[in-house]
Amino acid sequence: MPSLILKPGREKSVLRRHPWIFSGAVQRVDGEIVSGGTVDVLSSKGDFLARASYSPQSQIRARVWTFDDEPVDKDFFRRQIKSAIHARDTWHLTPDTSALRLIYAESDGIPGLIVDRYADVLVLQSLTAGSEYWKETIADILLEETGLQTIYERSDVDVRELEGLSPQVGFLRGTISNSRITISEYGLKFIVDVEHGHKTGFYLDQRVNRRRVGRLARDRDVLNCFCYTGGFTVHALAGGAKSVASADSSADALALGRENVSLNGLPESEWIEADVFQLLRKFRDQNRSFDMIVLDPPKFASTVAQVEKAARGYKDINLLAFKLLRPNGILVTFSCSGGVDAYLFQKIVAGAALDAGADAQIIERLSQSPDHPVALNFPEGTYLKGLVCLKR
Repeated sequence: MPSLILKPGREKSVLRRHPWIFSGAVQRVDGEIVSGGTVDVLSSKGDFLARASYSPQSQIRARVWTFDDEPVDKDFFRRQIKSAIHARDTWHLTPDTSALRLIYAESDGIPGLIVDRYADVLVLQSLTAGSEYWKETIADILLEETGLQTIYERSDVDVRELEGLSPQVGFLRGTISNSRITISEYGLKFIVDVEHGHKTGFYLDQRVNRRRVGRLARDRDVLNCFCYTGGFTVHALAGGAKSVASADSSADALALGRENVSLNGLPESEWIEADVFQLLRKFRDQNRSFDMIVLDPPKFASTVAQVEKAARGYKDINLLAFKLLRPNGILVTFSCSGGVDAYLFQKIVAGAALDAGADAQIIERLSQSPDHPVALNFPEGTYLKGLVCLKR
């Protein structure tokens, strides 16, 4: 087995069972290793620490498969996949939805692998050299363990470039006649386009939060910003909102949002194709106001280096939202930026309220749905942060 030997004193994170080993911690590599191949991680004294996938082009030079001295083979991945699926069964998620995340990368012990289920179709993302190396084996196991026949690959994200990987999109296994799949969520229906949609087609991480917004929206005039295909819109209308205005820069997303509203037999609502930053300023100048505003923007900061610019963006939209809220209005605001932690996000929102001249309270904190668990040894798995604020 090829070996990756760490520099003296650089084994501490591995001993704490963190799965990432950065290039700066590596002293040398012994043996011939292919990209994505398995290596033994050894201390500078030669002690076994872990078994990992090797990525020669990434700053994260190795990602740990296991901290035990065990084979990394088809049986290993079968155990990991079965464990992840069993956990979702234990949480009793399937009575509420026909779409959920089955495998969440490092948090489920398979770094770089995302697998989402939409009804009878699996959508797979391979993000790292290691998951790419084992992708075909993993695809076979997924079909065997789920009893399904179709896997669509959406490995078209930018992080693959850091691993020296090109985008991959298309059917890994099976086929379907239409990439648009209808799913259910808490009794509501949504059309998901697994071929062209964001991420793997839908924002499964917001499932629980969509339901919460629906329960808070009764008898309120709601503004849903960065609405994508109308997930929060549908739940708000179903929850008895007085009106809902939904804004996004994508005409295609808005069209699918209208379909989702119609699919559920809900009242027609207002759909606005616009840059949300500009739209909020326009509404401010028009003195338009709302009882509830949802801000679910795209990722502003993937890394710490982008935090300062992201903070300005988050503050801008939250400040404008506070200005548009009526007294006793509710702001539901999110950040999915990994570079912005929960403390910083709260600080940004607090600064926005102060500059808007608004007195506000945090009445709830929101996070990603339970099928996006966070391993205690991998806090980076926490990325979605949400606040429900009441403007007094």
